[in-house]
Amino acid sequence: MLLRDGRTGPEVFLQRRVKAMAFAAGVTVFPGGGVDASDATADIAWAGPDPDWWARAFDTTAPRAKALVCAAVRETFEECGVLLAGPTACTVVGDTAAYRDGRAALEKRELSLADFLAGEKLVLRADLLRPWANWITPVIEPRRYDTRFFVAALPEGQRADGATSEAAAVHWRTPADALARWRAGEDILMPPTWAQLDALSRYGSTEEIFAAEPVIEPILPTVPAHHTEAFLAFPDAARYFADNPSTAKLRDSLR
Repeated sequence: MLLRDGRTGPEVFLQRRVKAMAFAAGVTVFPGGGVDASDATADIAWAGPDPDWWARAFDTTAPRAKALVCAAVRETFEECGVLLAGPTACTVVGDTAAYRDGRAALEKRELSLADFLAGEKLVLRADLLRPWANWITPVIEPRRYDTRFFVAALPEGQRADGATSEAAAVHWRTPADALARWRAGEDILMPPTWAQLDALSRYGSTEEIFAAEPVIEPILPTVPAHHTEAFLAFPDAARYFADNPSTAKLRDSLR
């Protein structure tokens, strides 16, 4: 979840997925993606909390935690051109236009994150990320994901863009604005995205968000058998399934 401070509070970068996607087509989401095999074996210069710290935060192993952080940095760069790395452990790159070719090679899987950073003599800045949440795709879904959510602030001098084949449109919105569009039926938010926006809406600045220490427990939505109309059960599900057009498609898919 890429953040910046706006005139009325923190804003988050959102993408509307293209309708040709096999999963969550046309849905509004945060930038993200999967862990590559090369993420798990990346031998890179690293600044900030080490993999053991991330493992404790996400209740996983150190190698898996390292892969998750590497994937988060790589996918953020691939999907919106924001690079959480710098020439030293205390600096971060400014304009990322100079790394356009490397970004394209990463997206095509012609280059690993480790090789890209080494070739550009860059240090991964794990300290620019914070752990936030863990959601697991319901068992009723044909595609299953164990998703870790991070927050990161847009580095000074960098610009998030929509130069990815996966996004039909991109926008910076306050969490409150994003939720208002969902209630009005203008955007579709899946429960994990809705839940993170709902949580972020309680903070007045990116500094407050980064200072927060959320309790990260895996959330696996389920379909309760004792209800006549199927719907997902997860924290605050009743609010999510309030009467609005954005949830109708999901409700119908669960019947």
